[in-house]
Amino acid sequence: MKSVRRAVRLLLGVAAGLALTLSALPASAATTGATWELRDYGQRMCAPGGHPSTYFVGPVFGKWENKITLGIRNLPAGSYSDGGAIWPGENHGNAILGFVHISIAPAPPAVYVAELWASDGTVEQTVPIRINMREDCWSQGNPDIWP
Repeated sequence: MKSVRRAVRLLLGVAAGLALTLSALPASAATTGATWELRDYGQRMCAPGGHPSTYFVGPVFGKWENKITLGIRNLPAGSYSDGGAIWPGENHGNAILGFVHISIAPAPPAVYVAELWASDGTVEQTVPIRINMREDCWSQGNPDIWP
């Protein structure tokens, strides 16, 4: 019986910690006056020979009164992003995923660390995204495909 109570307490503690993590804004957002946060989900992609049309997501949490514009910079040469936007009122609840179009040009094999950014015109927040240009994207052990 003790082990059941211990397991229940542990699960309640984990759930409470997760709820606090998902609902609280980080100190950096609070100090800049932002009421929203762009979260880093460790996005990555393997793109042998480029990828002409795909998307990354911009997970935004909180509340905002102005349009939040999204984009990606520091891409491999010849690549571009059409960006994206999230409008006030689109977040039913406390979160929304903004989609950011990207076209990745062929590039020499390397790991490129681009930057996904979000701005409401006053505050800009960024998270890294990783683009791995390698031929063996589908091999086991590739951290950009297999966990």
